[in-house]
Amino acid sequence: MYYYNVNGAALASITPLEGLGPEVEPSNSWRLFAAVPGDPVLGRGSFKVNHPGQLLAGHGLEALDASRLPDLDSTGPWGEALMPPPDYRPIPLMVDENVERAIADGRLTAVNTSRPGWEEILKWSPRAGKKRVNILAIGDVGSTLLTGLKLLGGDVISSIGICDLSGQITDRWEFEMGQISLPWNYDAFPEVEVVAPEDLFDCDMFVFVASKGIPPVGSQVKDVRMYQFENNAKIVAHYAKMARTARFQGLWCAVSDPVDPLAKTAYLESNQDENGVFDGKGLRPEQIQGFGLGVMNARAAYFAKRDEKLASFLTEGRSFGPHGTGLFIANSIDHYDEALSQELTHLTVTANLKMREIGFKPYVAPALSSGALSLLLTLRGEWHCGSVFLDGVYMGVKNRYTPAGLETELLPRIPDPLFGHIREAAEHLKGII
Repeated sequence: MYYYNVNGAALASITPLEGLGPEVEPSNSWRLFAAVPGDPVLGRGSFKVNHPGQLLAGHGLEALDASRLPDLDSTGPWGEALMPPPDYRPIPLMVDENVERAIADGRLTAVNTSRPGWEEILKWSPRAGKKRVNILAIGDVGSTLLTGLKLLGGDVISSIGICDLSGQITDRWEFEMGQISLPWNYDAFPEVEVVAPEDLFDCDMFVFVASKGIPPVGSQVKDVRMYQFENNAKIVAHYAKMARTARFQGLWCAVSDPVDPLAKTAYLESNQDENGVFDGKGLRPEQIQGFGLGVMNARAAYFAKRDEKLASFLTEGRSFGPHGTGLFIANSIDHYDEALSQELTHLTVTANLKMREIGFKPYVAPALSSGALSLLLTLRGEWHCGSVFLDGVYMGVKNRYTPAGLETELLPRIPDPLFGHIREAAEHLKGII
């Protein structure tokens, strides 16, 4: 390994890096980073390293599966009872004890040194203490999400700002939320206040819940989520550029549909200069997350609780992919069953249409499972379901934010059929934007 002192941080690299001066011996007092070259636009910005192989293959879907990562030798990390996948090609990877120890301790951060402004990541650290959350648009979803954050977020949220095109709406919800409190413990819940549009990015977490053109109940629109993309993308672009101008360093959260393409829209739009050229001076990929997978995971659990043959999902299952077409629900990782997974996926994907058949717009469960509950898990640094930048798209996986950066769950081995579905989901999303 080669080591360089960059702004007081130790940057490790498998190969020599030009332009960084002489090599140094890493100090225990320095934060440890690893250079992971990748595409400057479609590569990840930074992430927590779970496996040495992610230093060579950290940007693609292989980062989710230890068995598909390059390893130290040809034996691979599968264990005696498992065989490596047929397409596995071992790549010699030499890392030293400094890197090995940092991975084991959960403190190694990978940095895409091909991305403009990558040096800034070495200096950045999250602000300690409770966080300020600002919400844009207080409609059905926004008001329900707001209520959830108010009641459940006192441990991690200092205050909540609300903004809407209608001053009447924000006045109403500030008034309503101000009258929710525990007797004689009046500071138990975060305060809610109206925030002006120009102050939206004076916060730690920005939550985009704005939407235009939601099909009414009874309409013949088959893909309700994608129907909203064109209109909502224009709104996202505006607020992504505002985040760029404000040099926003917090988390930009997309809750509106279609969550995953809108998250990528925010990323691309925030990183374009006045001529529409990508310059990397906006939101970093890991600063944006889409929150739609939470309710899909919850819907899968709903059906699994009601059908014994699907019950394995409750203890062994996982959800992958976008909030809509391309989503795939695995009944289990270790005991994967294609037919059961297909059945559970279909039930989950069509659950919103079932609610519309009943005669109501499905927004309560999304606002709480994908919105409030997932956002709170995010703020707490706990595992949740959300859409992160991987393989050039934003796609839902199990993830969390840690002191070493964004961490995606690393599974020992994803069954080949399931991995194929995950890849199909990524390709579907690439075709959208």
